[in-house]
Amino acid sequence: MWKILTVVLGFGLAANGVWMLFSPESWYPVIPGVTHTGPLNVHFVRDIGCAYFLCGAALLGLARAPAAMVPAAWLAVAFLALHALVHLADTIAGRSDLPHLLRDIPLVFVVPLLAAWLTRRASREVAT
Repeated sequence: MWKILTVVLGFGLAANGVWMLFSPESWYPVIPGVTHTGPLNVHFVRDIGCAYFLCGAALLGLARAPAAMVPAAWLAVAFLALHALVHLADTIAGRSDLPHLLRDIPLVFVVPLLAAWLTRRASREVAT
């Protein structure tokens, strides 16, 4: 079951990355809360799209070859967790507000927790 969840999450992250890379103008207004961060910066959205694509690829690889991909999956978790911490820090510093932070819970905070749980599960399987 963990492999199925890993594939679904990996595919979602990779698809989001591809969307950000190839159509930042259509991605920007659709994602909840993004328009509140300032005007669209196409180059920046594409940069972050690269990171999301690689996170998704790492998780897809984890589902296929856990022993080989655990380190890459932990790097993906690190990016996702640091991204969540940036959102939290922005709220604490007053650059964002609590409603925005609450809107971020499913996509910004739950995703790295799920990715960490799946990567930990794969790590334990590899260790046995």
